[in-house]
Amino acid sequence: MEYVTAVPHPRTEAARPARAGRRSLAIALLCGALGAAVTLLATRQQWSEGTATVAGGAFPLTAKGSDVTGVPAALAIVGLAALVAVFAVRRAGRLLVAALLALCGIGTVVSAVLGASDSSALDEQAARVSGDTSATVHALSHSAWPYVAAVGGALILLAGLLALRYGRLWPAMSGRYERSGTPRPRRAAPAVDPDRPEDLWKALDRGEDPTGTGPA
Repeated sequence: MEYVTAVPHPRTEAARPARAGRRSLAIALLCGALGAAVTLLATRQQWSEGTATVAGGAFPLTAKGSDVTGVPAALAIVGLAALVAVFAVRRAGRLLVAALLALCGIGTVVSAVLGASDSSALDEQAARVSGDTSATVHALSHSAWPYVAAVGGALILLAGLLALRYGRLWPAMSGRYERSGTPRPRRAAPAVDPDRPEDLWKALDRGEDPTGTGPA
């Protein structure tokens, strides 16, 4: 009994990289845009709170993420710009932009995690409201928003890693008119009016036969 080995169809094999490219492109765009949005949203929320001693009483203090550190928001914006720039460059330039996108994600995660335990913003507020430069915040507590910002940074990092791995399969802005590789159709020659001498001379200058009987 003879066994027949199935041979993959060439078109099926060629279509796999294209499908992987489209899938990775969609995931990268979603992760990058969502990560930047989540990070920017988280930095506008309250990250920490505490109290300062003022005139013998406790004065409540709060600090937003942007008060604690401006790094996550700045890197999120840079990462979003890098995500768009990936499609404007090719080859080595695309790898560099993808690496920048991944680094923005890493920086966002690190700065957000470090900001989760930072008390400098509240210490400055305590010194300002109490009039004592050595005053510090008391009863310090932190919210979960710094870690939400870190999740946003992780999504940006994932988009950068996808761009590094599959970016060569993604289309470029300048190449959308070059995909088919087929020559552009030639424009039809303007009609020649035999009753107008100027049209006859123009046709002869183009190497055409104004009578339509053969080459000029």
